[in-house]
Amino acid sequence: MPPEKRSRRDATLESIVEGKKMEAYVEHKAKEMRACWICGDVAYKCKAMKSIGGRWICIDCLRQLKEAFDTLEQWEAELEMEKEMRKKLDESLRI
Repeated sequence: MPPEKRSRRDATLESIVEGKKMEAYVEHKAKEMRACWICGDVAYKCKAMKSIGGRWICIDCLRQLKEAFDTLEQWEAELEMEKEMRKKLDESLRI
């Protein structure tokens, strides 16, 4: 066999072997794999994730939720003020 065909054949076989190794690694790591149910980010043990009700959530989404919950009272107060302003405007326009 000419050397160029052999080297091409070897490169192809090496590529196939590397692909099989990667498949085996992914299959092995699939047990540790988690996917965030909010953002869909896939992580292994390297990223902090928490199981809530059987679903996994990443630390980034959990921080965003915490920030939203921390500002919930302020948000509700703003909504109440808007509601009162609309009510006063409606009353003043009827007069």
